[in-house]
Amino acid sequence: MKAGGGIVCFEVKGGIESGRKFLNSLKMLSMTANLGDTRSIASHPASTTHSKLTEQERLNVGITPGLIRISVGLEYVEDIINDLNQALG
Repeated sequence: MKAGGGIVCFEVKGGIESGRKFLNSLKMLSMTANLGDTRSIASHPASTTHSKLTEQERLNVGITPGLIRISVGLEYVEDIINDLNQALG
């Protein structure tokens, strides 16, 4: 996998609801709790993999309300960036 792969994490303002809204706004990136594929994948742990934990338990393991994880796949980088920008808008 040349010039691909990796996990990018960032925080969206507005907490859990903003994280869900961001994921629902993506058009190209897949939404899943599993990271690491040839396709770019987005995850919002607070509302998926860690949703059954209390807010304090999530914070104790570094999962903030607006944390987004992106597993970068093999698509054209411009397409990935464009999808993220439109979802943030």
